[in-house]
Amino acid sequence: QVQLVESGGGLVQPGGSLSLSCVASGGILREYNMGWYRQAPGKEREFVARATTSGIATYTESVRGRFTISRDHALNTVNLRMDSLKPEDTAVYYCNTAPATIFSWGQGTQVTVSA
Repeated sequence: QVQLVESGGGLVQPGGSLSLSCVASGGILREYNMGWYRQAPGKEREFVARATTSGIATYTESVRGRFTISRDHALNTVNLRMDSLKPEDTAVYYCNTAPATIFSWGQGTQVTVSA
């Protein structure tokens, strides 16, 4: 059974940067198209970014040009570099397969963008 663990979140000022990481146990992430999702307080979980097994990336419009998804097959991780963060990026961030989610959701990592 694959378990996903997200890390790297924190409190950052508007305009700042964070790097998130998703590591999997019990499975090999390079076999799957992987994505990052987020859920803001009071809102539905939404798609943020996706990277195919070959590394082709797609992004939701609101983060395009600011976020970068990447994969490290050797470490079995999927990463999300977030630059020029805005208060509206505040959410709990999760990773999972994409576009269809296959694995159980992890605990996520909290990202708070505030002055």
